Amino acid sequence: MRYVAFGTRRVKVSEVILGLMRIGEMTPTQVAELVQTGLDAGVNALDTADIYGDGLCEEILGDTFAANRGLRDRVWLQTKVGIRRHEDPTFTYFDFSKEHIIEGVNASLKRLQTDHVDSLLLHRPDVLMVPEEVADAFQTLHDQGKVLDFGVSNQNPALMGRLQHYIGFPLVVNQVQLSVAFAPAFEGAFNVNMENDASPMRDGGIFEYACLHDQVIQAWSVMQHGYFQGVFLGDSSYAALNESLERIAGEHDTSPTAVAIAWVLRHPAKMQAVIGTTKPERVRLSAAACDFELTREEWYELYLAAGRQLP
Repeated sequence: MRYVAFGTRRVKVSEVILGLMRIGEMTPTQVAELVQTGLDAGVNALDTADIYGDGLCEEILGDTFAANRGLRDRVWLQTKVGIRRHEDPTFTYFDFSKEHIIEGVNASLKRLQTDHVDSLLLHRPDVLMVPEEVADAFQTLHDQGKVLDFGVSNQNPALMGRLQHYIGFPLVVNQVQLSVAFAPAFEGAFNVNMENDASPMRDGGIFEYACLHDQVIQAWSVMQHGYFQGVFLGDSSYAALNESLERIAGEHDTSPTAVAIAWVLRHPAKMQAVIGTTKPERVRLSAAACDFELTREEWYELYLAAGRQLP
């Protein structure tokens, strides 16, 4: 396993993060096995959010900590706040008010049965955000020892820069969607000042901002194509990509899963990959992505095999 020096404390956090969005139907015993499998492979980082299962996923994880003494102290824990669900279950919205951030974190800590989280992310952008309110909430939570580092998710550099202007410590992470089959941020970078559909910078330079500000990029949906449109492994629509993944996996004596995640981790920014699985074997396959590094030629081959072009 490889590790990044994370946040203001420069703690050692694994490049592969175990995402726990789908544990809502698992028992604490099953979750403990999943987490222990990760730890055995060097994966010491867990990611969750208050909205996952409407709090149930955090609750199950908290029960897992309670039933396995010392487990909480062995992991780095991150949660997210900011998405609210209306009484109509089809209607969600964003709320970065000071009141909601503080209440949300306190509720998360209670469900997680812990006194702090190592990292807190604002979950997606709230265009009604008042930065001074967020700054006050962050300062309060930090002063109380409830949150050690702060970040955002799915935000562009302009949004981050606006917020960073007001808060007293760095936004150390941005969690964004990225996979070998979903990389619009890279398409814009490759097609600067060109008259084609890939030329617009849809992300505003997320990866460039991260490199300039020593910010970690956490990639989510690393095995998906489109916006929750499914897994690209074995998908006939991605025949060329799967063929390349299989061949490169054979050359590195690993799995196509590991190669796909290694593609994400190959970017020179401080990269982490969030793997949302409930299967211990998938954790082991994913962790193997840190056992090797793709060559530049292999990285570009996979980029093109996903159906893109270079200028």
